[in-house]
Amino acid sequence: MSEPTVYLPRRAAQSYFIPARGLRHHLRIWGTPAQVKPERPLLLLTHGWMDVGASFQFVVDAMRDDRAIAALDWRGFGGTQAPPVDSYWFHDYLGDLDALLDALSPAAPVDLLGHSMGGNIVMSYAGVRPARVRRLVNIEGFGLPETRPEQAPKRLRQWLDELKTPQSLRSYAALGEVAARLQKNNPRLAADRAAWLAAHWAERRRDGRWHVLGDPAHRRVNPVLYRKDEALEGWKLIEAPTLWIEGDETDPDRWWGHRYPRSDFEARIALVPRLERTRIAQCGHMVHFDRPDALARRLDDFLA
Repeated sequence: MSEPTVYLPRRAAQSYFIPARGLRHHLRIWGTPAQVKPERPLLLLTHGWMDVGASFQFVVDAMRDDRAIAALDWRGFGGTQAPPVDSYWFHDYLGDLDALLDALSPAAPVDLLGHSMGGNIVMSYAGVRPARVRRLVNIEGFGLPETRPEQAPKRLRQWLDELKTPQSLRSYAALGEVAARLQKNNPRLAADRAAWLAAHWAERRRDGRWHVLGDPAHRRVNPVLYRKDEALEGWKLIEAPTLWIEGDETDPDRWWGHRYPRSDFEARIALVPRLERTRIAQCGHMVHFDRPDALARRLDDFLA
């Protein structure tokens, strides 16, 4: 059986490591500082849960404008160091983002994009650091269902129980199995792109198996309840023009049901002051996998 053709990027990225907040953070960077201008600042891309910055390669390749772009790996994902902790805290992502922007663009605002978990992070960040963001893009960062105080004891009990439970992620015998897993989760991801991404989504270790580049501790529940009202106070303070993007096949009701109805999200997103919205056809949650071409065209128009 022949090996699948592997995707060949149009724009090659360079790997960089930046020390920040006690960790070695990995970023992929396309372009050079000479390409950064006030009307075309650095574009920083942030990925979602159990993803990596390399996932944006297909979108970067499809964009018309060969501007300077960076994609980070969040702590405990991809090539970024995992802290010596047994669970992760949302506010640490905000601290990491703030420190990395100080290193990447200390004197000028950036264009900032987040997908899913990354979308939730950049929305919070743009509300508390509005001067640091020129344009903001949120791809399917819906936030979470509203919680109630009486849920706190059960959540704390679950967290304590999970601290005593070893966490693990599946490993794979061959890189082709990793690619097959990516395509199983995302059927519209082409075989050549899955083959390329697999080598960035997992690494081969001494046992000879391929391991996903994600700290298993990410699987533990967060003991702190999601506070909708607090999050929305930040959304109200966003000053940057904001683009909301979702796939036309995304159905949040399948994730949360009655706990987070669509009407609740519509009321939340309406609070963002300078909002544009786009639905992209023939794709679900992983918009950057399913339709990178359509996503790139919309980004080109919005960021121009």
